[in-house]
Amino acid sequence: MILNSAYMVIGLVLLTIGAEGLVRGATGLALRLGVSALTIGLTVVAVGTGSPELVLSVQAAAAGNGAIALGNVIGSNISNVALVLGVAALVKPMHVRSQLVRREMPLMIGVTVLLMLLLIDGTLSRVDGVVLVLGALLYTVGTYRSAQQGDTKEAVDQFEDAIEEIETADEGRAGRPWIDALQLVVGLGALLAGASFLLEGAVFVATAVGMSQVVIGLTVVALGTSLPELAASVAASRRGEADVAFGNVIGSNIFNILLVLGTAAIIRPFDAAGLRPLDLAVLLGSAILLMLLMWRGWILSRREGALLLIGYLAYIYSLLG
Repeated sequence: MILNSAYMVIGLVLLTIGAEGLVRGATGLALRLGVSALTIGLTVVAVGTGSPELVLSVQAAAAGNGAIALGNVIGSNISNVALVLGVAALVKPMHVRSQLVRREMPLMIGVTVLLMLLLIDGTLSRVDGVVLVLGALLYTVGTYRSAQQGDTKEAVDQFEDAIEEIETADEGRAGRPWIDALQLVVGLGALLAGASFLLEGAVFVATAVGMSQVVIGLTVVALGTSLPELAASVAASRRGEADVAFGNVIGSNIFNILLVLGTAAIIRPFDAAGLRPLDLAVLLGSAILLMLLMWRGWILSRREGALLLIGYLAYIYSLLG
């Protein structure tokens, strides 16, 4: 029991380190190849922060632990909205200015409804997976085209600012692309190893304490894979870059459902055994609540952040209490 708990901790640490290395290495190589900051922000960084969920869910599905993959995504999306944005708002109230982020909030709700419809029969089939992955491709293309137009200048500026920070930190490595490649490879390796450790430990612990795989996915695994979003969003909130914090969370939630669950279902279809109607209700309800809180003035205050955080703690208690 102690050894498998240690596996989970080691897995969480490796996932966090791996995601950071993957983003920095891939960004550095892309910059050297002349790829624009906007393209990097909408692809490498967006997918990179969601890479822990992707790697772990794919491994779980391939190993026949689809319930953990499903619980991981649903739990991560709930924690991203209620925990990550709740904590970020407590650090500093956030005012969203970007039209891109405002447009993506209803889209996040729509994608959540799509997932609920696909789960009506209690399974996520390969056909469902293909539908979700195609949705991820359409979302990426649509976001890129929208950002190229003049109505999303704030998002473009912030993507470029984020890339400039990486460039500044990496100035000493000019002319040494092998370091970027090494970071990319090591980051990917850490992600794979971390997912394996976390998955093995989570399955054993869930069995030992009589907890279902979907519940362990909704709690420990989901919280662990949300750490990159939590770190990035809190840092962005402290710098007054609310659009980055919101864009990170909302984009991650959309990719989690479309790309992560879609890929996992294509590899190996799985059912939703152990998933409560309450879990799906909280998933959709948290997204709708965020929209309602932001509707007047597009500001998330400390009081509203506290409300989201209390709601998240109440949900976790419903799972474990």
